[in-house]
Amino acid sequence: MSSGATGTAREAVVVRAPAKMNVHLGVGPLRADGFHGLATVYFAVSLHDTVTARPGEGLSLRLSGEGTGTASGPGQVPSDRTNLVWRAAELLAESAGVRPDADLEVAKNIPVAGGLAGGSADAAATLVALDVLWGTRAGREDLLRLAAQLGSDVPFGLVGGVALGTGRGEHVSPVLAAGRWHWVLGMAGEGLSTPAVYGELDRLRAEGRVPDVTGPTPPDPVLAALRAGTAAELAAALSNDMQPAALNLRPDLRRALRAAEDAGALAALVSGSGPTVAALAPDEQGAVRLAAELAGAGVFRTVRAVTGPVPGAHVVP
Repeated sequence: MSSGATGTAREAVVVRAPAKMNVHLGVGPLRADGFHGLATVYFAVSLHDTVTARPGEGLSLRLSGEGTGTASGPGQVPSDRTNLVWRAAELLAESAGVRPDADLEVAKNIPVAGGLAGGSADAAATLVALDVLWGTRAGREDLLRLAAQLGSDVPFGLVGGVALGTGRGEHVSPVLAAGRWHWVLGMAGEGLSTPAVYGELDRLRAEGRVPDVTGPTPPDPVLAALRAGTAAELAAALSNDMQPAALNLRPDLRRALRAAEDAGALAALVSGSGPTVAALAPDEQGAVRLAAELAGAGVFRTVRAVTGPVPGAHVVP
């Protein structure tokens, strides 16, 4: 990445950041570096946050929408330098040799702590937006390298579509997907901490309550189903090694999964570390019916019909 780049004259750069699901999440044992080895298949869906970057003096960050609080109290998402968006801005500025001057605004639609990587998507979108605003001319590999320093899910936020994630999830490569799939996402109750779910999985494995492993479960069945392009084959291949731990921490998720299947989902699973439940519908009309039935079932706080795959973080014209 070139050093000493100068900013452009743009007034604002708007970037759309999609949520991700894991249609396969294979989790290996805890590594010496404190991470788990993963073999995961990321899937970007049509539920987006929006990041807007404008010229500014120093860094500032404003938040609105899901999880950002109201006049009656603070939200779950910080608006200071502990936010991944702020850290992404500082990292890009340091790498490019420019001043970290920007007014950043994040409009959130992706639920917080829902297993949908909203914070990671926002960080990826920030890298894209500020690369344009500051004129840093970062290459794809430059941004992916910075994204990996920010978090395991951030590189996929740049790539989007469908991708295989390895390492701790930060090494991503696009996957051939022959179709378009329709899902209903049900947000069940309050968020779950990802570290807590990983810790619970380790505990369950140590106690022999779920099978111990020497490495992450291979994603071959899901990859084959994505190439085939049919909803029925994908439904049969969905897999999440973290689901037993999420269910143990939040037993009510069992009811949510049953409700989705009873309402006509081809399959349902906990997305990532949860507590969002992803229900696969046979087609668009099936998703509309499924969303309507789940909205009235009383087990989900929020229900949204989405499609995918969709592109990763990209500038909105």
